Amino acid sequence: MAKWQLTGDYFENCNCDVACPCLVSSSPPLTAKPTRGACDVALVFHIDQGSYDGTPLDGLNVALIAHAPGPMADGNWSVGAYLDERADDKQTAALGAIFTGAEGGPMAAFAPLIATQLGVKKVPIRYAIQGTNRSVEIPGIMQMAVEPIPTMHPSGEIWTTLGHPVAPDRIALAMGRGGSTFGDYGMRWDNSGRNGHYAPISWSN
Repeated sequence: MAKWQLTGDYFENCNCDVACPCLVSSSPPLTAKPTRGACDVALVFHIDQGSYDGTPLDGLNVALIAHAPGPMADGNWSVGAYLDERADDKQTAALGAIFTGAEGGPMAAFAPLIATQLGVKKVPIRYAIQGTNRSVEIPGIMQMAVEPIPTMHPSGEIWTTLGHPVAPDRIALAMGRGGSTFGDYGMRWDNSGRNGHYAPISWSN
């Protein structure tokens, strides 16, 4: 197995009401029924610094979309991946290995839950951070952004430890901004006002 590590930033936007019961409920994590019966979620990643067996990954972006037809722990997920079009062949292979969980790391926790691989596409992915807002644009496919949910805390953010595999120690509670949409693989979502999270990430295998 190749050695790899990365640091960066991530956000997600799903179709659950705030806060998502998959992570915050009286049931064990991922066993609660999504608030709309099924889960439609996008997870978007920006790598600030990273390397895979000596191949640099600095500055690259990745987006994953998943549909789970019921409680996430029940599996049967359908997943599609979007890789940064700027990645060369070595970088593309590295991103594929890391973000499928094939080479260990956080995404390996999700791998047993995936039943259908929808595909992998190389596309332009524009990831932006403006203050506490995160956004992504994949032209013609995805336009999503999240912002912190309202809080009485003077920082304007709610940070919590949810044990989320992507960022287990620290994650912010957020929601989709208006116009947070996805359309591809025969699916169309509008997750505006729905649950979101964002966090710094630090991964390795």
